[in-house]
Amino acid sequence: MTDLERITELRNELHRHNYNYYVKHNPEISDFEFDKLLKELQDLEQKHPEYFDPTSPTQRVGSDLDSGFVQEKHEYPMLSLANSYSLEDLQEFDSRVRKLVGTRDFCYTCELKYDGVAISLQYKDGKLTRALTRGDGIQGDNITNNAKTIGTVPLQLHGNYPKELEIRGEIVMPRKGFEAFNQERIEQGDQPFANPRNAAAGSLKLQSSKEVARRPLQANMYYIPSETPSDSHYENLAIARSWGFNIPDLSEQCKTIDDVYAYIKKWDTKRKELPFDTDGIVIKVDSISLQQELG
Repeated sequence: MTDLERITELRNELHRHNYNYYVKHNPEISDFEFDKLLKELQDLEQKHPEYFDPTSPTQRVGSDLDSGFVQEKHEYPMLSLANSYSLEDLQEFDSRVRKLVGTRDFCYTCELKYDGVAISLQYKDGKLTRALTRGDGIQGDNITNNAKTIGTVPLQLHGNYPKELEIRGEIVMPRKGFEAFNQERIEQGDQPFANPRNAAAGSLKLQSSKEVARRPLQANMYYIPSETPSDSHYENLAIARSWGFNIPDLSEQCKTIDDVYAYIKKWDTKRKELPFDTDGIVIKVDSISLQQELG
């Protein structure tokens, strides 16, 4: 097989997997397998710039936009995370950060990556005004009415909250609720969902908010994209928790890359004890101002 034939094959395969994941909510392969195929395609396209195609899966993020909902633009784009599957990659990341930071003191915040559906919530004067899915990263589906039915999405904040706020997180379906929900579907003669993430994604795209309210969904929030109350991401999570958001107390501050390794090792097995699924670890420089400086 020539490189061009392999590039064409990979593009077609990745387009299919993106469709299954974002539109049908029924992935055929794991994220790890998908990333391996995407990396192979990226390497081949870099080797052969003459085969550039603006519609290649490497040129855009996936989209979960649904024609049944109104699409609205995100105030701040919802970007993808960079993936790593080796300790060597983390060491390289740490070396780059330390080279740029120099002698300044800093730390990392490590968090679990929830295996759910990304959501952005907006509040004005403490009241929920809009909920958007990730969509294509630039715009998302307005699912405000559906989000309001989820008990862990606060409709009214309390405490010393800002006048305007955007916060992001994941909508998940805890395993216990998923098993009961799937059993109910089987008894009714409906097709069961393959996993909790698919069930959460399918639930959010229902046109009946009354039906969404019956689904055992949970909102786990993890990020404020702007106008943060503190320069520390870790502190922002604690402050947002005081406003009424469901933020699982699972993150840790890590001073060194060895501390990061210890966090990864601990949760590699301990995550199985959690009531919901996770699919990785998120590692961030804790200082918001340093994040912006590092890019």
